[in-house]
Amino acid sequence: MKFPGEAAERVARTLVQVGPSTATDLAAALEMTPAGIRRQLTTLMDEGLVVSHDRAPYGPTPKRGRGRPSSVFMLTAAGRAACDQAYDDLALAALRFMTAEYGAEAVEAFATDRARHLADAMGGLGGSVTPEDVAAALSRAGYAADVEPLGDVAVQLCQHHCPVVDAAREFPVLCEAETIELSRVLGRHVTRLATLAHGDEVCTAVIATAAIPVPPRSSTLGKVSA
Repeated sequence: MKFPGEAAERVARTLVQVGPSTATDLAAALEMTPAGIRRQLTTLMDEGLVVSHDRAPYGPTPKRGRGRPSSVFMLTAAGRAACDQAYDDLALAALRFMTAEYGAEAVEAFATDRARHLADAMGGLGGSVTPEDVAAALSRAGYAADVEPLGDVAVQLCQHHCPVVDAAREFPVLCEAETIELSRVLGRHVTRLATLAHGDEVCTAVIATAAIPVPPRSSTLGKVSA
């Protein structure tokens, strides 16, 4: 699916980068007028590429003040697909071939190796890497990630985009392997709550504040819970 114009595409791709946003936030980010942003958002919603809600799908519930609350806009699954690159189709075809020729174990091995390379880009091990480091590394890899506080016991990692969402939908082991490696490199429990691949509006994972013993790299998907 193509975007209905260059301006609409700029708005959509900004939502990929910054996540759910109000029209005012988007206007500031793109240096456009709020009226101009709302026109593009209306067009995107008419095309089924963007949806609006009263609040973001993650984080604490905002306190209600006087007046009507600002709508928060986010991409739909169709909108994210329009932003995805074509290599997701290639990845999906390769994983299907791997499964047919070599079995599910080969896909698990690939998922583990891919997740480890992603974790290695974050540097450090077992507490020397922060959730903010993880979010920055994931954003560089195309996941548009950020971190939200959850009191004193945990933080929430939010990923607004997934470059391989179609592959992850058919092969959830990709998400499981990433969760295991995030726990290893952070040295903390990581619990996945929602994923774009499962139809949720954002990928979220809760990262505990307290450290845990770092599992060895020989850990397998069957031995470590995601």
